[in-house]
Parts: sequence; C-alpha cells; structure tokens
Amino acid sequence: MSEKQKPHDARFWEQSEKDTIKCNLCPRHCVLSDGQNGFCFVRKNVSGKMILTTYGRSSGFCIDPIEKKPLNHFYPGSKILSFGTAGCNLGCKFCQNWDLSRSREFDKLTEKASPEEIALAAKTHDCKSVAFTYNDPIIFAEYAYDTAIACHKLDIKTVAVTAGYITDEARASFFEHIDATNVDLKSFSEDFYEKYCSGQLEPVLKTLIYLKEKTDIWFEITNLIIPGLNDKYQELTEMTKWISDNLGNDVPLHFSAFHPTYKMTDRKATPIETLIRAREIALNSGLKYVYTGNVHHKEGASTYCSKCDHLLIERDWYRIGEDNLINNNQCPKCTTVCAGIF
Repeated sequence: MSEKQKPHDARFWEQSEKDTIKCNLCPRHCVLSDGQNGFCFVRKNVSGKMILTTYGRSSGFCIDPIEKKPLNHFYPGSKILSFGTAGCNLGCKFCQNWDLSRSREFDKLTEKASPEEIALAAKTHDCKSVAFTYNDPIIFAEYAYDTAIACHKLDIKTVAVTAGYITDEARASFFEHIDATNVDLKSFSEDFYEKYCSGQLEPVLKTLIYLKEKTDIWFEITNLIIPGLNDKYQELTEMTKWISDNLGNDVPLHFSAFHPTYKMTDRKATPIETLIRAREIALNSGLKYVYTGNVHHKEGASTYCSKCDHLLIERDWYRIGEDNLINNNQCPKCTTVCAGIF
C-alpha cells in the first residue's frame, strides 16, 4: 500500500462478535466484518481493527470568509482555511455537497496534507482559523482532532461545520480542541430525520445541549429550509422556542435556502419570503440574532443590537460593510453587549 493510501488507526470501536467490530463514533453503531466499510464508507474493518481510510487526504482546500461557514459572531470578516474529505454518516436526500459527502470514489481526495501542513498553510495565508467542512468532520474525527492540536500550536482557531450526529461516548473527544462550530439542525421532526436523512433528531439535540452546558465553544445553528417539508409555522415555532429555552436566546440561527440537487431535484428553491417569515418567527420566539442565507438579503445577513436594533455589522452576501461595534462587542448607541467572539 502506498504512503498516500496508508491506513490510520481509528478510535471509538470495540470487538463485537467473532470476526466483527462495532463502531461507536456515531449513533449508527455499524457492525463490520473484515474488509467491510461503515455507512460513512471511510471507517473500515481491516483484520479486526478499525481504520480511517481518509486520514491525511482532502478533497481540496479553499480560503473563505468565515461568514461562509456560516459563522457571523466568531471573528467577523476574518479568513478561514476550509477543507474536507469524503463520506458522511447521514444520508440526506437534499445534500448540498453530495458529490463529496456521498462519494465512494476516494480518487476525489487528490490533496495530501498532514495536520501540521494544514496548520502551517493557514498561518502562511493569514487565516485566523481552519474549518473542517464540506463533508461532516465527525467521520474523520481522528484527522480533525490531530489537525486541531497542530493549529492551536500556531495560534490558529478551529471550526467544525457538522450535523452533530455523534455518540455520547465520542462527543467530548471530538469537540475537545474545537473553538467554534456551526451545527446543521436539519429539522425539528424525528420523522423528517428518519425519512430524509436516514438518521435521528435526538442525538443532534444532545450535541447542542452538550455544547451549551459542558463547553465554552462558540456555536451557531443552521436550518436549511425545504419548501413543503420543514417550513411549517408550527415546526419552526417549536424549534426556535426549544433553542431559546434550552440553549439561550444569544445563539445565532441561520435559515438557509435550499437549492434542488441530489435526490431532491423535484422541489423548487426556497423563496426568500419563506426565509424572511422564518426569521420573524424566530425573533418572535425570543432569539436575538437570526439570519437568512444562500439568498441576497442584506437585512437578514446583517447583525443588529438586540436591545435598540441599531446596525452593528453590515453584510452584503459575505462582505463586511459597516462595523459599528465599540470595545469589540458593544452597541455604540446603548452599549448593550453583542454575544460572540470578536
């Protein structure tokens, strides 16, 4: 096996029955025979041991504005080095990155980089942080973990863009060296998760509560709104009230527009009016910072004071216009603190 294809020992597994092992990284708990890959297709039983087949290999690198993750309250306007691998532990029929997340063709992973090389690249290109993104970093947890440690040695922050679909056993380790995260909350319906994501809602809610109660990680939430599936008033009200009651009203929420792709090309793109209505529902539920994404809507992209509604950070798509914060995080009009890391 070439150096490029050299396997890397994985964590979060145990011996099951004879000749099989069980993966304990995500709630699927895949039981694998020798030579078999898990649902994510990147964790594999090789001679009775779990290996991560994508360690040190990436689908590519890109320097983005951090608002593209999206994170609007974590060093706004800064640059972030983004990378991902392939595979996913969910099976979303509407996946916006399906060519990577559902790929079983590892030839797509053309870039080879060690954790130290990634950290150095971020430093060299004046990036404030590194993002584990494109596909879910939970499935390449060991690679993300080592890269996060290497980044911190160079004073580079780390960001995980994830669906939060992870076990109680693995959650603390995965997030141990993460500074910020955006959690993709697909819906507030167990039926939706089962039917359209091949997963469950409850582990995702547990991840969000863990982030709030057990860590100092800055986190924001994204909800991709799909017309006719998860855009009902009742569901959006229940979801936003749950966020306010369980996570606090300072958590930024991004409503993102769906675009027809993968196995859901029969549905139309989300109208901007739907996103604006969802934003109003969330604000009425008490959330202070609610955004619209994947559409051109300056009001829905900008940050306002939660007390006096004064413009704090102006955004046009991902470009920062006015930045009116004083003392890093205060409204210049009423001195109310804007939640976040600035």
